[in-house]
Amino acid sequence: MPHLSIEYSAGLERDVSIPDLCRALHGAMVQAGIFPLAGIRVRAHCADYAVVADGLPENDFAAMTLAVGAGRSQEALRAAGDLIFAAAQAVLAERLAAPHFALSLDIRVSDPALSWKDTPIHARLSKPG
Repeated sequence: MPHLSIEYSAGLERDVSIPDLCRALHGAMVQAGIFPLAGIRVRAHCADYAVVADGLPENDFAAMTLAVGAGRSQEALRAAGDLIFAAAQAVLAERLAAPHFALSLDIRVSDPALSWKDTPIHARLSKPG
């Protein structure tokens, strides 16, 4: 872990490259310097049906949730969140300039006693040389 999930409205794909958004967010997570590379996941899911705000069909959203393991300070998570949110704002700048878009980021810290993992990727990426 850290896993960043992006839920977005279907209309967003008309104006934004979702793969580019995912790559930019992944880069921000790496740049933050507090997440192990092997644990980083960025995934996006389209909400096929959504009613946003006042229900206008041109309303769209991107709601990001970052799930992280315990052990990082609030300050470190806040700084990482600032980087991630700024990366999203950069990719979504045109949509944010219009009055029919909503962007959000929420960071959730996972309780280690209630989190199971089996990730051979970690072993592969932590091998020297």
